[in-house]
Amino acid sequence: MEPRTRWRRIALCAIVAAILYLPALGRPALWEPDEGRYAEIAREMVLSSDYITPRDDYLRYFEKPPLVYWSEAAAIKFFGANEFAVRLPAAIFSIGEVVLVYVIGDAMFGATAGLLAALALALMPLVFGFARFATLDPALAFFITAALGAFYAASEGGDFDAGSGRLWMLCAAAMLALGTLCKGPVALALGGGIAVIWFLLERRGRDILRMPLLTCAILYLAIAVPWFAIAELRSPGFLKFFFVHEHLERFVSSTEHGWGPWFFIPIVIVGGWPWLFFIPLGIREISNSPENDRLMPRLRLLIVWFAVIFVFFSIPRSKLGTYILPAMPPLAIAAGYGLSRLGALGRDRLTRTTGVFAAINVAAGAAAIVAFTVTARRLPPGVAACGAIIAAAIAIAAVVAFAYARAFGRADVGVAAVTIAMLIAIGASSIARADAAPYVSYRRLARAVEPYLNGSCILGSYRHYVQSLPFYTGRREVSVEYWGELGEFADPASEPTNFIGGQKRLLDVWAGPRCFVLVADRKDLPALAGTLTPAPSVIACEGKKVALYNRPDPAPAPDCVAAGR
Repeated sequence: MEPRTRWRRIALCAIVAAILYLPALGRPALWEPDEGRYAEIAREMVLSSDYITPRDDYLRYFEKPPLVYWSEAAAIKFFGANEFAVRLPAAIFSIGEVVLVYVIGDAMFGATAGLLAALALALMPLVFGFARFATLDPALAFFITAALGAFYAASEGGDFDAGSGRLWMLCAAAMLALGTLCKGPVALALGGGIAVIWFLLERRGRDILRMPLLTCAILYLAIAVPWFAIAELRSPGFLKFFFVHEHLERFVSSTEHGWGPWFFIPIVIVGGWPWLFFIPLGIREISNSPENDRLMPRLRLLIVWFAVIFVFFSIPRSKLGTYILPAMPPLAIAAGYGLSRLGALGRDRLTRTTGVFAAINVAAGAAAIVAFTVTARRLPPGVAACGAIIAAAIAIAAVVAFAYARAFGRADVGVAAVTIAMLIAIGASSIARADAAPYVSYRRLARAVEPYLNGSCILGSYRHYVQSLPFYTGRREVSVEYWGELGEFADPASEPTNFIGGQKRLLDVWAGPRCFVLVADRKDLPALAGTLTPAPSVIACEGKKVALYNRPDPAPAPDCVAAGR
């Protein structure tokens, strides 16, 4: 009966995560730059039927491996080239990650802890936000979680070279290989590093030698290597570019997205709150448990899992908030165990614990509301109000948890109140995302200029590449006086149809016989209006971008200039 019950719980976790992540998935416009880039690469794969060489704006783009592009391309084939299709893989990988966290939490600490861990992960702001965002990191987080879950299952059995232990190790190797096809060798470095460090901490170094390392290596290479080999054959120099420039050099010396080593601390706290509060409780309960000898190795695995990923991504200056996503599952599992122990605290301890929880959230909520009020004019309309609603909802839920614990000595209503508050937060964050869209997406602009792009008309971007324009218009986008990342594996001199370099060349093309739609920042409009001949017509705008036309327009949009911030 237990396996059937476990499968029902797995199905429940998957259904709840799907209800959270899938509705209105395609409603927001693609955000710049990542969503537009990955959507266009997948669309061009479908158009060209070339699934080996990723291309962005019809130029080779080798910064990342192709597995997520493949999944997005498959979704585009089924659902068409739209926002829902390109975001669907991230949502599916995130749903799978929620299920995996339940399974691992159940295996480590029991079914209740597993279910609460899955709930915590599903409602973590960072996880929810990027489950509905077309980027690579949800897939990497899924495969690393799957690999470490399989490794844990093998380590519990202790028999690595035969039976189920061997199969679990092969599963872990396969998951790391697929993770490598998502984002490169970082998957192997993280997964392998976590396993080795944990074994050494547990004084189980000899078990490393008992693992079927050769067989796992063969399986890993069989899955991961073919695409890299074929890509190198088709584009000589790819391997050096990918491994040396995109990974080694960026890790050691890149200052793109440059931040200090503290960067992920607020990301983890805000992205995992309020569930992170219950992690110390879980640690304390394990430390004081009569089953300490059995549970402590599992807790140390979770600590190593989080610490290795956190430290690894904190070392380079180049950082993005999504990088830390693979570190959230161990936090959710530890929080799930802490939540599962609330009912065993006794009335006095429960009241003190929820009292501290309420005090922290009320103070943080008040500070957040003040901050949003002060900065409201600098934020897109509605964003500050949504932020204040989120802060107030969590603070009120924490007070409800404290009041109920004090009155009745129970935690179930408090956990339910926090869950409801996070659902409110999800709704408010979705509204805030829609309100912010005009400042970070250009779907409306693309649709406005599309009727002008007839025949051989040129679509260009001035000193900045708008990633989503090719996806929305179906047209090649010429980069004007800007090469950016598209020039890293391309030669602007040998691919002139994609690049216009220098003002003289721009003036010649603008005055030429072909119509030209040029998308530029509002701040560049005065200079362009003073140099371009014929004088440009402003035909559309969105956020900080305006679209200029080198022909007289019967219905110009001069108000676009005044409408921007």
